[in-house]
Amino acid sequence: MRIVEYHSHLNGLEFLLVHQPDLWKEIEDIIASADADRFKVKISKEKTMLGKKLYSPKEMNKAIGKSFMDKGWVESRTGYWVTKDARLIRRTMNLSAEEQKREIEDTGEVPIYSYNQTDFVKNRVAVEVQFGKYAFVAFDLFVKHMAFFVGDIIDVGIEILPMKELQSEMSTGIGYYERELYNLLRQGRGIPAVPLVIVGVAA
Repeated sequence: MRIVEYHSHLNGLEFLLVHQPDLWKEIEDIIASADADRFKVKISKEKTMLGKKLYSPKEMNKAIGKSFMDKGWVESRTGYWVTKDARLIRRTMNLSAEEQKREIEDTGEVPIYSYNQTDFVKNRVAVEVQFGKYAFVAFDLFVKHMAFFVGDIIDVGIEILPMKELQSEMSTGIGYYERELYNLLRQGRGIPAVPLVIVGVAA
């Protein structure tokens, strides 16, 4: 596979090139090592593409994921506590998980444990390989990467997406680079408040 386009949000790529150039090269190599032809194995059952051979998002994710794991990237979780009181959430949001729970309990409210999980983390960089439904991309960009950044676990989040040329040969409803770039830019220059690199790939 090949990187066709990328977008640096809040200098995410510039940060990598200065502070983690070897890590960025590793990501480029992992993408380049994925043989897209091996993933064109799904026979469509959708009316508009009945019988057509498509790229399998599941197989792509699995193969690229294995390459990341082989290079020492690991799944990571960040936990936090929530409650029904908005003012209390705002007050506890930037505390450690233990402090959040204690503060909520001290007010008499019930703390509820929650967490965010990301596919791959290494040296304070998170990578999500997203060949799934488009709703998952927004969750990655505006929730997952942000949670890990606020939790001081990462400095940069990377989102790997198919370009439209690749997505058009996949099942319907898959997110793609051009659309998600538009959605990101529409929010304004500083939102989300986490450095990101959006990467568009094709066969």
